[in-house]
Amino acid sequence: MTSTTSTLRELAYRRNDGLDIRLVWDPATDRVAVALHDGKTGEGFEVEVGPGERALDVFHHPFAYAAVREAARKRSQEYAGAA
Repeated sequence: MTSTTSTLRELAYRRNDGLDIRLVWDPATDRVAVALHDGKTGEGFEVEVGPGERALDVFHHPFAYAAVREAARKRSQEYAGAA
């Protein structure tokens, strides 16, 4: 029996006003993402670093990148509904 476990590697970490922000890399999939957790509310989200994007830009501005992703998702849904 073969077991596959993915071990994320933390590339960078910062904490600001109760927000824990981590830049992580999954060597098994070569996926890089920024994970944010709000210690005050318990909420959080993850933003994948896309092709052509600079990982440290996403790390330093996770809310901006999350907003762009959400706007793109909504546009995609609107276009799908119009078809």
